[in-house]
Amino acid sequence: MLFHTWTFFVYFAVVYPVFLVVRNTPLRTPWLFLASYTFYGWWNPYCLILIAYSTFVDYVAVKRMQRGDSKKLWLAISVVNNFGMLGFFKYAGFVVDNVNALLAWFQTGYTVSMPEVVLPVGVSFFVFQSMSYTIDYYRGQVEPARSFIQYTTFVSFFPQLVAGPIERASNLLPQLSAKSIITRQNISDGLSLFVVGLFKKVVMADFLALYVDKVYAAPDSFDAPALALATFAFGWQIYFDFSGYTDMARGIASLMGFRLMLNFRNPYLATDLGDFWSRWHISLSTWFRDYVYIPLGGGRGGAFNTYRNILLTMLLSGLWHGAAWTFIVWGALHAAGRMLTRELERTPFYRDRVPTFAKQLFVFAFVTFTWIFFRARDLGQAWTVVTRIFTTSWSSDPQFPIVALTLIMSVWIYEYVYESKGRPLLEFAAVRVAVVTFMMMCVAFLAASGEQAFIYFQF
Repeated sequence: MLFHTWTFFVYFAVVYPVFLVVRNTPLRTPWLFLASYTFYGWWNPYCLILIAYSTFVDYVAVKRMQRGDSKKLWLAISVVNNFGMLGFFKYAGFVVDNVNALLAWFQTGYTVSMPEVVLPVGVSFFVFQSMSYTIDYYRGQVEPARSFIQYTTFVSFFPQLVAGPIERASNLLPQLSAKSIITRQNISDGLSLFVVGLFKKVVMADFLALYVDKVYAAPDSFDAPALALATFAFGWQIYFDFSGYTDMARGIASLMGFRLMLNFRNPYLATDLGDFWSRWHISLSTWFRDYVYIPLGGGRGGAFNTYRNILLTMLLSGLWHGAAWTFIVWGALHAAGRMLTRELERTPFYRDRVPTFAKQLFVFAFVTFTWIFFRARDLGQAWTVVTRIFTTSWSSDPQFPIVALTLIMSVWIYEYVYESKGRPLLEFAAVRVAVVTFMMMCVAFLAASGEQAFIYFQF
């Protein structure tokens, strides 16, 4: 069920009024649970078995910890179970394919077979969210859920279930227990966020996808200008697509009186690669920071250990995004970029003397280049795109839609103003109304046809 479809509007038209009636009664949590499981089961009812199983194991693990059983044992059970599910549903096919390629290379005549496995939508998101609960309880950083149905609702909360943000129990569980208060500000913020997210998705992301998909479907047929602009466009497409989903998720939650964490903060205005990862997919970046990078030692123990930890964290982040070598290379490139620039970024020269715009331009160029490996079908296609950008003619017409370029530049300028001294101008009611009205008009007249799924649904 996609947020930008009539199916969801009908669904929410049923869920929301009932929620308003029961929101301060004992029926609130059961209703949210039922609504969330209906939302998730809409794609494939069999996937409900997986999320229910994951939820049950982690809930039991924490309950056993509460009773004084071995905390390390039950934490290990939770972690192994969650990674086991991810390994089977998301990575087993990748492993089998590579094993068969190795067997063929050695001409053994053997192959390993595997049954067709359907990847459940959003499995990486709800598994990480559920697993963080058991880890945080083990560390003494969160109170346990009051009941199984409350915990089930926390894991399956429908606005952010399939593509984040990856919520922490310390933020969302207390809200599920507290009295529901919905203010005018909640309604105003919720509607504004939803309109912004809808604009990002159906106008910006889906419109850019038409050009990006055409070029990346046959990169051999295009020269450097088209390939470079398609890569540039994909950088904005994935930003608009993913942050658009997050905006709509946060907007829906706000309408219901809930506060979800900020997941994007103008990432293409970052002044260094560390800053980029503090702005992009913040819920995942902080998850890897808190549960991978810091436990490995973080920045302690000298340069070698620090760079090792950066490399391992970014490789795992790449692998989280998908079971393909392209994602591993994408993670490795970000690790290399972070390691090569980390010390430079700490110098007074870089901080004080390099112009902000130059730093932002470098980060944007580097991140955009790495998107090639994220978008390409495989390493062969990625290499084709890279080599043709640097070896083919720059004189051909890329036929990039001027409307798309104008909209991108408008958004980019808006973000610059938002992070400048001119930000108070954007707070005026007249400006906000004008911006939202403009977005609604774009949705009405420029929205791409068809119902495009969100990119991050595949992760």
